[in-house]
Amino acid sequence: MSDPYFFGYGSLVNVGSHAYGPTSRAILRGWRRRWRATHLRPAAFLTGVPEPGIEIEGLVAPVPGADWAALDLREGGYDRVEAAGLAHDLGPDAQVAVYAIPERTPAADVRCPILLSYLDVVVKGYLDQFGEAGVTRFMQTTDGWEVAHVDDRDAPLYPRAQDVGGEVLALTDLWLDRMGCPRIDLAETELGHAG
Repeated sequence: MSDPYFFGYGSLVNVGSHAYGPTSRAILRGWRRRWRATHLRPAAFLTGVPEPGIEIEGLVAPVPGADWAALDLREGGYDRVEAAGLAHDLGPDAQVAVYAIPERTPAADVRCPILLSYLDVVVKGYLDQFGEAGVTRFMQTTDGWEVAHVDDRDAPLYPRAQDVGGEVLALTDLWLDRMGCPRIDLAETELGHAG
C-alpha cells in the first residue's frame, strides 16, 4: 500500500514551511480559498471551500506511513477531508486529503485578522512554485479580504514565519491594496491582548 497524500493550497505550498516531499503541482477543481475569522484562534484561517466552476492550484506531498499526527497538529482547527476534484499525476489509486475549516464552525464575534507574517509565507510559496501569475491566481481565487490584516512582520506571530525578501513583501503589499484588504492595529484584536 502506498502512502496517502495531502493537497496544500496555502502555507503548505511553501516547501520551506514543512518537511514533506517530494512535492508536485496539482489543481483542486470545484474549490476556492477563503479567509475565515472563527472562535478557534485569534487570527484568521485560510481555508478551502467547495465552489463549482472554480479551481485552485497547490502542491501534493506524501504522508509517510499514513502518520497524520504531526500534520493534523499543524492544521489544528481544520478537518481533513477527501480532496474530491483533484487533478494530479499521482496515479489512479492515490488517496489525497485536503484540510478545510468545517462550515459549521461559528464566525468570530471579535476581530481575527490575517497575519502578514503568514500571508508572506503563502505568497512566497506561490511565487516560487507558480511565478507572479500564480500569485495573481491565488489572490483572485481567495475571498474574505474584508477580514482585515495586521502587520506583524517586525515581531511575527505566525510560528513558521520566514525572511521572505523584499520582492515578496512588495508583492504582498501590492495585492493587499488591490484587494482592498483593510489594515487594523494589533491592539484592536484579541492578538493584541494575548499573554
